[in-house]
Amino acid sequence: MAQGTWEPGFDEVVALLDAQVAESGSGGAVCVYHRGRPVVDAWSGVADRAGSPWQSDSLAVSYSTTKGVTSTALHICVDRNLVDYDDRVADHWPEFGQHGKGSITVRQVLCHEAGMYDVKSFLDRPEQILDWGVMIAGLEGMTPAFEPGTKNGYHAVTFGFIVGEIVRRVSGLGITDFVRTQIAEPLGLDGCYVGLPPTEHGRLVETITSPDAGELTRDPAAMVRIAAQLGLTISPELIAVALPPEILTARGGDEWVEQPMPSGNGCFTARSLARMYACLAGGGELDGVRLVSDKTVERAIETQNNRPDLILGFPMQWRLGYHGVLTSAAVLPRGFGHNGYGGSGAWGDPERELAVAYTLNALGDAIAGDTRFMDIGGAAVRAIE
Repeated sequence: MAQGTWEPGFDEVVALLDAQVAESGSGGAVCVYHRGRPVVDAWSGVADRAGSPWQSDSLAVSYSTTKGVTSTALHICVDRNLVDYDDRVADHWPEFGQHGKGSITVRQVLCHEAGMYDVKSFLDRPEQILDWGVMIAGLEGMTPAFEPGTKNGYHAVTFGFIVGEIVRRVSGLGITDFVRTQIAEPLGLDGCYVGLPPTEHGRLVETITSPDAGELTRDPAAMVRIAAQLGLTISPELIAVALPPEILTARGGDEWVEQPMPSGNGCFTARSLARMYACLAGGGELDGVRLVSDKTVERAIETQNNRPDLILGFPMQWRLGYHGVLTSAAVLPRGFGHNGYGGSGAWGDPERELAVAYTLNALGDAIAGDTRFMDIGGAAVRAIE
């Protein structure tokens, strides 16, 4: 049974959490903010295979949900006039401009139009994603896969390193320190890490169930056939170079979470994610703390493209570092957020003054989220309507 606090109108949200963790024999947490205050802060199930209970402050690796936090760091830099979305990346990072990348803009990176998704082209070993220098050198030597600005293809691994290096170049802070000092500490977040301190390892939950990452690319014909039935076109070979299966299967160990991989190894509580998105959905301010201006929020959440994504197959409605929001109750036209491999996710919606976040340790097989979070988001939408 779930623990925590929630208002009676949100019983369905908590019931769904309980049902999901019971079915998978796992654990998870949900937090919902409405009109700037928490209306659900609940957790349920187990934190490890030994059956230890999920705690109020349990942290979970949340994969690409991390990209929303990394993007927020860059929006803060824009708000402080350290960089602008239409700047060329090479204006701040000269080495980046090699091999036909001189005109790529920050905006194109944030909406996945830079053509720089092929991480496999320069990685010799999957563990190199934990070596910042190797990743940055690889990006500097990369040639775009298409003319920047003409298409969008999900930068599954490379995104966080490009954005993180821009943040470092313009602010002087690495992404770990930036998130801690400029996001987590001002907002009083209890668990928001891109690079987990060793002192926090005791809070990290264990993955209870994990999909076989090889299934993502093992049967390309089946993937294409299923996508076609849905009216989509996907390219398994592009998925394989943007998100090599060996990267997903290589996770584990202390170094995996301690070294910043700002595309996908952030460790969060649902409470922290929901609070950050509540701040953004509220115009950039929460409880007297202003993270960014309302003008910057409006720029950040404006839809940049709606074409089908080359990697993911369907239109992601890319904003600047966030994607659109779909719930089981409704599509949220102004919603923005980011889901993660395995099922986690977080989003905000200025129209409804709503923010929802979900962390878990029973991973599904979806690259960009799954129906569990869609259902929880839908229950939150129904609760306020």
